[in-house]
Amino acid sequence: MKSRILSFSAIIMASMFFLVSCQKDKSTSSNDYTTESNTHSDDQARFSGELDAIDNDANAAMEVTAGFTGRPGDIQNLICDADIVVDTASNPRTISITYNGSNCLGGHTRTGVVVISMAQGVRWKNAGAVVTVSAQNLKITRTSDNKSITINGTHTYTNVTGGLLVNLPQLQTITHTITSNGMSVTFDNGNQRTWQVARRRVFTYNNGVVITTTGTHTEGNVSGITEWGTNRFGNAFYTAIVEPLVNRQDCSFRLGSGKLTHTTSFYTATATFGLNAAGAATSCPGLGAYYMKVEWTGPAGNTHSTLIPY
Repeated sequence: MKSRILSFSAIIMASMFFLVSCQKDKSTSSNDYTTESNTHSDDQARFSGELDAIDNDANAAMEVTAGFTGRPGDIQNLICDADIVVDTASNPRTISITYNGSNCLGGHTRTGVVVISMAQGVRWKNAGAVVTVSAQNLKITRTSDNKSITINGTHTYTNVTGGLLVNLPQLQTITHTITSNGMSVTFDNGNQRTWQVARRRVFTYNNGVVITTTGTHTEGNVSGITEWGTNRFGNAFYTAIVEPLVNRQDCSFRLGSGKLTHTTSFYTATATFGLNAAGAATSCPGLGAYYMKVEWTGPAGNTHSTLIPY
């Protein structure tokens, strides 16, 4: 009987140890934000890059539309994966870009519509000119893994300094801002979130066009915020640009350098761009994959890092 009691006690002790171990593992797992920080960093980089791509297309379309700039040009076949319709008789005037899903640019496909609207009497080349850019079910699918994001909503695009990019070599610098009180982002897992946007893009010329992007929003003592809202995991976040993001024409307009911080109530993650597979800074001509290094620090001071191609 004594032996049976001891055996039973051993089972109880073993079970208690197993439960404690499981709880400890669960607790450790719940404090591991590697997946979230990596996924959110990728989500933010894609959203930011695609928003810039929208505005690059808007720039190109406006600069060859006489009703928007006073400068005529050929808009046919301007964007290889899209059809463009211009209406300069209405108020506001509009340029509608419908993406057809082809893979002519490589790396991603796009479907959906972007509408650029400008009030009558405004010219995009003038300082302070404002247009609204509306994304309507714009779905961007990355061809490497077939993952997609879908963007809806309107943002304000302002030509702060004036000038057209076609004249950048002579002007040397042009500044644009992008702001939005709410862009809807739907992720590949079906989660839908609303993000705010506030950023500045400065165009300069150095062996081609150079685009330097910074954040313009401030929350408390944190400045340089470029996006904020709720991530796909349901956690409120803000993303600040702590080192300007730089895209160069002589590097195929790839994001070649820059650093962000993603902050939530649970962790702070940094994303450093323009690295090679070893985690060292790379340079032009931008062949092969570029990597971003994502590092996060939890409440207990634990730090992890991952290299992610982009």
